[in-house]
Amino acid sequence: MGGALLTQWVKAVEAEFTIVDPFLDQQPEGARLLKKVEDIGDEQFDLLIVAIKPQMIDEILPAYKNVLASDGAIASIAAGCSVQRLKKALPGFPVVRIMPNLPSAIGAGVAGLYASEDAGDAHKSAVQELMEAAGTAVWVGEEDMLDRVTAVAGSGPGYVFEIARAYIEAAQELGFSAEQARDLVMGTLNGSIQMVLETGDDPENLRNSVTSKNGTTEAGLKALNGDGSLTKLLKATTEAAYKRAVELR
Repeated sequence: MGGALLTQWVKAVEAEFTIVDPFLDQQPEGARLLKKVEDIGDEQFDLLIVAIKPQMIDEILPAYKNVLASDGAIASIAAGCSVQRLKKALPGFPVVRIMPNLPSAIGAGVAGLYASEDAGDAHKSAVQELMEAAGTAVWVGEEDMLDRVTAVAGSGPGYVFEIARAYIEAAQELGFSAEQARDLVMGTLNGSIQMVLETGDDPENLRNSVTSKNGTTEAGLKALNGDGSLTKLLKATTEAAYKRAVELR
């Protein structure tokens, strides 16, 4: 995810980016690659992006204690790693936690953002600029809400991909080839989502506008969610993901 975000950042954000990664062989154009933190020398940075596995935080982060400028900040995409833990590993700096999702890789992501109380407007503005270069940024006022962002947006692409997969399978059952089914379903999903975004209308209103009494859409909708089972299923889906996010803290 760190690499995917960086690919968007170097294209859209006027800043200098340095990566420290002992295993990376090639960096995106516009970024500098170093193999170890010692290669930084006496340079200091405004923002330290933490894009490592949560279990590596306590081992790796303390080595960066001299890398940040005195008015710098930490921005972390390490899932489930709390502000408290980040501050313990690298004391003395504000923290902004980021919960991105997979479409950030193509500049169409949604990210939840949470800032520690000592983060200033400049810190938050810098992180917001980065995440808006990869899609949409949504600030939350409580750290717990990031786990809820995980349940809705972080894990959300998985739900959408599964719905699309089942929809394509259903289309094939009606007699379409795999290619035809994919084109029909993905085109329908894309067009419908674009219509919501571009009109600003409520999905319920748009649904009603395409649903004629006793027509085909009404028949399909009754089968899909006539008893509210789809609504209940999606509530259970997000609640299960949130519960698991809390367990992983």
